Amino acid sequence: MAVTDLPLVAPERRISRIRPLKALHHFGKLVENKEDTEQVFHIIEATKGKASHRIAWDFLRSPEGRRMMAEDCDLPAMLDDHARWADCGPNTVAAHYIAFMKREGLSAAGLVAESHKWAPPESLPKDQTQWYFDRLRDTHDLFHVLTGYGRDALGEACLLGFTYEQNLNKGLLFIAYAGARQIKKVTGTKAPLYAAIKEGRRLGRAARRIAHQDIAALMREDIEAARARLGIGKPEIYHQCLAILEGEGKAREQLTLGGAGAQAA
Repeated sequence: MAVTDLPLVAPERRISRIRPLKALHHFGKLVENKEDTEQVFHIIEATKGKASHRIAWDFLRSPEGRRMMAEDCDLPAMLDDHARWADCGPNTVAAHYIAFMKREGLSAAGLVAESHKWAPPESLPKDQTQWYFDRLRDTHDLFHVLTGYGRDALGEACLLGFTYEQNLNKGLLFIAYAGARQIKKVTGTKAPLYAAIKEGRRLGRAARRIAHQDIAALMREDIEAARARLGIGKPEIYHQCLAILEGEGKAREQLTLGGAGAQAA
């Protein structure tokens, strides 16, 4: 069935109230094992309120949203098809995205698989709203590339602050600030971690919504031109924090949410 034939909101979709205790429980598990990506999905679901749904519905009802649903592009497959972007220049979004994914050993399909461990596709509501939330998931690493935030724990926390302002899911903000608090606890750094999160929020608030863009066209843009068009500023405080942490003897790979990082530090 085509996406456009699905209801905007399926009868089985439940827009639950925010459950902070459930979010704290799953954050504790994430601290124990920072590679346990499934916990992030639990936290986001426990804190997904009406605001993020309203943004989804406004986009889905818009001409651009209806056009993209009609095209129904398989975003993960498109993003992982590196040969598709072979003719793109070295400073295009596509070239930077491919370099990032290869360097980090990532794939868009891999993130989809992680999300399905938490919620198998057959358990999800069959509606246009789910198509939108899948789009947010599938563009996560593109957010990294466009914003300049790394995959170190602070970079992920700052990016979540940025992303919160794009979709208003309070779970992202919860993880961002809880993550900064945990990094502070583990490293004892004097770096202004909370200011870096606040900067991420400011940048996300000022930028156009990345997930609402024509991703195929965006990939072919010059990355600096794309950042300017989207209003994405530079994360200066984040880089200042990394410099301070490095001066304190804390390398990026030591930035972690959990006990393993404490032992390394």
